[in-house]
Amino acid sequence: METRVAIIAIIVQDPESAESVNALLHEYKDAIIGRMGIPYRAKGINIISIAVDATQDDINSLAGKIGRLEGVSAKTVYSAN
Repeated sequence: METRVAIIAIIVQDPESAESVNALLHEYKDAIIGRMGIPYRAKGINIISIAVDATQDDINSLAGKIGRLEGVSAKTVYSAN
């Protein structure tokens, strides 16, 4: 099955959801190319960007699961191919 490269941008506003986000990222670890996390203490949020190479279904599944967590939002940007 064909894979795509994408970036998933995640904003964690509820610190109690951080463990759930990390558990999901661990579940999809084989698809993750790289990860960058920035705690933004002035606003009390965490900003995470995840670069992935996976099928579109897997990317959508991961982003959807993350976005359904309480106090967490996620958006995905795909490469052209």
